[in-house]
This record gives sequence, structure tokens and C-alpha cells, in this order.
Amino acid sequence: MDAVSDFFALLSSLLWGWPMIILLLGTHVFLTFRLRIPQRKLLTGIRLSVQKDREATGDVSQFGALATALAATIGTGNIVGVATAVALGGPGAVLWCWLTGIFGMSTKYAEGLLAVKYRVRGSDGRMYGGPMYALERGLNMRWLALVFAAFTALASFGIGCTVQANSIALLTNETFGVPTWAVGLLVCLLTASVILGGVKAIAKVCTVLVPFMAVLYVLGCVTILIMNGTYVWPAVQLIVNSAINPSAAGGGFVGATVMMAARYGIARGLFSNESGMGSAPIVAAAAQTRNPVRQALVSSTGTFWDTVVICALTGLVLVSSILAYPDITFADGAALTKMAFSKIPYIGAPLLTFGILTFAFSTILGWSYYGESAVNYLEGRRINRFYRILFIVALFFGSIINLDIIWNIADCMNALMAIPNLVALLLLSGIAARETKKYLWAGRLDDEMDDVSDDSSVH
Repeated sequence: MDAVSDFFALLSSLLWGWPMIILLLGTHVFLTFRLRIPQRKLLTGIRLSVQKDREATGDVSQFGALATALAATIGTGNIVGVATAVALGGPGAVLWCWLTGIFGMSTKYAEGLLAVKYRVRGSDGRMYGGPMYALERGLNMRWLALVFAAFTALASFGIGCTVQANSIALLTNETFGVPTWAVGLLVCLLTASVILGGVKAIAKVCTVLVPFMAVLYVLGCVTILIMNGTYVWPAVQLIVNSAINPSAAGGGFVGATVMMAARYGIARGLFSNESGMGSAPIVAAAAQTRNPVRQALVSSTGTFWDTVVICALTGLVLVSSILAYPDITFADGAALTKMAFSKIPYIGAPLLTFGILTFAFSTILGWSYYGESAVNYLEGRRINRFYRILFIVALFFGSIINLDIIWNIADCMNALMAIPNLVALLLLSGIAARETKKYLWAGRLDDEMDDVSDDSSVH
């Protein structure tokens, strides 16, 4: 097992090394300019996300699709991931993480557009889509679509299932002394009560849970920033200056180079918002929307909320707290956010604990749908119920076993998902640009799209 663990650790470091970072960030920048900077329409995307497109075709509202995608995206990476980036790359990593989110909005936009453009209506009347359908219908590359679906199904049992259940069980055990097996059973029951109802039930829960948990966490961050008031602006200056000049950080931060700040900031930002990974477009395809561009704009707001807002707030909280409290050390990334939140009297630590627990649980819900959709593409809807049961069982085992090796396997699966998806994004960028010009830049956002194909036209 040690040899297997070492192998996946090495593979993970290779897959998430500079080539992947350059590929992802390069795609973000390329699509930003290829699509004529769709980030300019952020406010339009936010407006559309809270409107109901009742006459449009789809299974869930645009906000329901966004909330489900955010449920899977907003997780421990927003808390622990940013802290690790600061610990390893210095305060400058926060700026690089933020910039990744800014450019990543265009990639999430393109993913949402292609998901709706190439979605199909199943025999059950529901909408199915995602990178596998874009690869097959848009590029006639079914073999690569199968590869993406296989890696997505495997990833759902890792980062979206066992890893999250393990985080919940260990944190609950450490904080409240509840046995991990008992926590595992509770997580299984709660998850089963939601996912057995399919995408509509998942979206319904996420539309309530995601705004609540995000607002609560943001309020905690704002409270800390108010407490650190005199250190907030110096923290902003330190983040910006040290992103391009590591010696500006001074003190214990010296040692983090510009390359380290960029590497860890970009990597954590990419991993946090999942732009380019191909997961979010799976649920975007189920949205009730008149045309691909409307949902594309809504999808792009997910990266804005996840990275541009939440990750940036976390980073600012961490750096300002390090400046404000000499007893907080930046060296331990895992404990950094916990130490910062503990400065809020009485409720700080419980608030962070609640945030991590809800973030992890929401990730389970979102990824259960991603995995089921991938399995559905591979084997058909006849094994959907079997997948759900297997997913629930995996949650329990994830709660009670050591998952060091699973973390590395999960990282590998996520990277291997991204590669086929990036192929689709880059090769179909012309289609995305054409649709964007047709609906967005021509002022025709309210126009209806062409009829959706049925699933007999694929495979």
C-alpha cells in the first residue's frame, strides 16, 4: 500500500505541476479574449441567476443549477486550500488566486454554453449534458467522451464522497467527541434522503443550503476584518506587493519566491473554483434556459462567488490576522484559518466548524449528481439507483478509514477529468464565440434556442 500511495502521490504532483497550471490558466486567458471578455456581463449573469425562466426547457431553475454547482465547488478548498497557499507561497499567493478566478470566469462561461448547446433530452424527458456530450456531438470524439465520463465517475467517489465524509467525521469527532462511525451513519442518512430524489431534490436542497452557508461564512470573515480594521489596508498592500516582489513580505514570509506565490496561488484557485475541470457544466445542462448564453452567464457567476469573493475574503482574513496577532504563525496552513477565526470571541471556532461541515456536505450532494450523470452516460439510466446506493455506502467507509491514498487518487482523477474537457473547450471555442456573438453581443439574450435533440442522436 505504501508503494501504491507513493505512486499516486508522484502522479498527482506531476499532473498538477506547471504543465497543467499553464494549460488551465492559458485556457482561461485565451477564452477571455476569444469570447471578447464575457466577464463584462457579470451583473447580467447575477440578474439572470435569480430570475425564473419558466417558459424555457430544462429540469431545474437557473439558480438551482448554479446552487448545485456551487455546492460541489465551495468546499474545504476555500478555507484550508487558501490557508495552505498562504503558508507555502506567502501573502502574494492570494492575489494570484484572485486573478485565477477573474480569468476563470470565461472558462466557466464557455463550459456552461457548450453544456446547453449540446445537451440532449432523455427518454425520461430530462436534460442530460456536459463535456461528454460536447465531445461526442460537437467533435465526434466518443472515445474521449467515455474517458471523461469514466474519470468523472471515479472522481465522484474520491473528492466528492469519501474525502468529504472523512473530513466531516474527523472534524465532528475532534470537536464534539462523536464516534466517526456514528457520524458516518448520519451523513449516509442525510445524503440518501436527498440524492434518491434525483437532480430536482438535490437542487432544491442546494438552493437553500448554499446561500445560507456562504452568507454565514462571509459574515464571519467580515467580522474578523472589522476586528482587524487597522491591518486590512496594510494586508492588501502586502498581498499585492509580495505577489511581484517577495522581499516586500518581510519577516517570516521571506523565502517565498514570486514563482512559489504564483504556483500555489494559481493552483489553489484552479482547484477551488473547478473552472476547466468539466464538472459544473454537467448540472448546467439541466437548467431551464432559453438559450446557451443565458446559462453561460449564470455559470460564470459561480467562479466569481467562489474565488473572487470567498477565496479573496479568506485570504484577506488570514493575512490581516497574521499582521494583527503575533501569536498566529503562517507556517501551518491547516491550522491558520482556525487560529484566525478563534479570535472571534465565543462563536469564532464553532462558526468555522459549521462552515467546514456544511461546505463538505454540500460538496457531497453536488458531486453525487456529477457521478450519476457520468455513469448514466457510460451505462444508461438502468444503473442509476445502484450508483446512488454504492455512493451512500462509500460515504460510510470514507468516514471510518484512513484516506491518505484516496486524497492522491482523487487529485489524479480531477486532473484527468480536466484534460478531455479542455480539449473540448479549445476545439469548440469557435462555436462558443459564434453563439456568444449571436445572443450576447447582438443583444438577443431573450431569443429561444434551436430545439434540443433527443438522446437517440448520440452514442
